[in-house]
Amino acid sequence: MTKEYDGWELHYFDEAYNFRNYQFKIINEFINGKTAEVGPGIGGNINCYLHKTRSLDLFEPSKKVFEVLKQNTHNKPNVQFFNKEFSNHKDKYDTIIYLDVLEHIEHDQKEFFNAFANLNDGGHLIVNVPAFNFLYSKFDKDFGHYKRYNKADFKKFIKQLKPTFSKLIYYDSIGFLLIVLSKILFSSDYSNIDKKVSFWNKLVPISRIIDLITFFSFGKSLLCIIKK
Repeated sequence: MTKEYDGWELHYFDEAYNFRNYQFKIINEFINGKTAEVGPGIGGNINCYLHKTRSLDLFEPSKKVFEVLKQNTHNKPNVQFFNKEFSNHKDKYDTIIYLDVLEHIEHDQKEFFNAFANLNDGGHLIVNVPAFNFLYSKFDKDFGHYKRYNKADFKKFIKQLKPTFSKLIYYDSIGFLLIVLSKILFSSDYSNIDKKVSFWNKLVPISRIIDLITFFSFGKSLLCIIKK
């Protein structure tokens, strides 16, 4: 990953309950069994899916974030913590989750292929990333993102791996429109980030409607799910 990540912005986005509920409505059916989440941050997502797992391994390479993660989730049953890169771990899982993490990893294809290799047969790899590289901004750079992604990026990965199932969709159309407006009208600063995140989160229910109408053809996020 990039230089030591302190995750200062994570708690703001963990308050985006409408978005998280929407996100996990899409992915929860693919989570089961022995599960790993890579880059879980401070643990804000865990309650959304822990009940679907048999056991959960959390891989958080940032030392600063790792300490907060342990404090927030130390009392969760069947959860193990690893302060290291997932690429250095060799074990098999039924589900491996990357939620807005792959963009922080320079050698993303290697990471993606390694995660797929660590799946049990029939297991799912779930990867969520920021969509459309033309939206790349100072925010992305300051948050340690190497890039944003298009479907074509993952189609290359999928073609080489040949999974038994794949799902590839854009979603959160309102989030996409807000980013476009921000790039055109506003400077890239972090003032009132709590209010900005809250405003976006309130509009997520509208995204759910637009996404359906537009057949998930664009959005702030890109979701890739593949089955081994």
